[in-house]
Amino acid sequence: MLLDLVLDYDCNLACDYCTITPAMRARSLPTGAVVRQLRAARDEGFGRVSFTGGEPTIRRDLLPLVREARRLGYDDIKVQSNGLLYAEAANVDRLMQAGVTRWHVSIHSHRADAYEAMVQREGTHPLMERGLRHLVERGLDPIADQIVMRDTHAHLAAAIDWLADRGVRRSQLWLVSLTDGNAANVASLPPLRDLLPSVFEAFDRADERGVDLRSLHLPHCLLGARKDRAIDPAAGGVRVVTPDAVLDLREAKLTPRRYVAACEGCPERGACPGVRPDYLERHGDAEIAAARGVEPQLEGAVRLPVV
Repeated sequence: MLLDLVLDYDCNLACDYCTITPAMRARSLPTGAVVRQLRAARDEGFGRVSFTGGEPTIRRDLLPLVREARRLGYDDIKVQSNGLLYAEAANVDRLMQAGVTRWHVSIHSHRADAYEAMVQREGTHPLMERGLRHLVERGLDPIADQIVMRDTHAHLAAAIDWLADRGVRRSQLWLVSLTDGNAANVASLPPLRDLLPSVFEAFDRADERGVDLRSLHLPHCLLGARKDRAIDPAAGGVRVVTPDAVLDLREAKLTPRRYVAACEGCPERGACPGVRPDYLERHGDAEIAAARGVEPQLEGAVRLPVV
């Protein structure tokens, strides 16, 4: 089981697709509350923990929190970061010595101009790239998280080449979310029929370059022969602790959890977590129905105009 600790919502970037609102950025978990959650979850048998945000590396208490997790016996300690502070190799070494075992870096886009336009901070792409290099040089096998959205999907295969050239051998695709701070940015989430060709091209390139590429948030039926590359983020039990609530990941806004009429009878139903609510509200279930070879039912086929 995984304890997912959203330490706070503050960040040293301001990504234009971010779901965090300005009001949310002011909220955080006090150190004492984090320690209590770590201890309680460990007592319940949790063996994995993830420190995320916002941006966890800007928290002054991250190192002692990681040390406490290791002391308590967590054997899988993850930090989800934008990697900017990893540009200072000493920061990587400190986190490694404290006990971090899994390193996720959100690369947003491998293209420098696109990256800095998205994160709205100049001079950051070289820092992200240098941070990845420091992780690779230490044999830490980082996982590069890529956002799949209007501005990035056509370049996913090229991003695989970019990562492979830098020694990064694992990557995950995250579908952009229309929630909270990004709820009105509907153009950022194209229909899956537009995204899937780029996703399949990226899978092909990953196979060629020896990169283990996985997908979150895409229904298994739409991945076809690539269904084994799908990840159910809530599988195995995930407790999410945020500055606002404690919840099961299956209840979170970013988690696929809706089944539509086209899902009935699907052989993947037992393994597939379904479709995200924000996607259905934007584009409906027609694509899922087409993939299953059935006609969408009226009550499940909400079709909105594509902007």
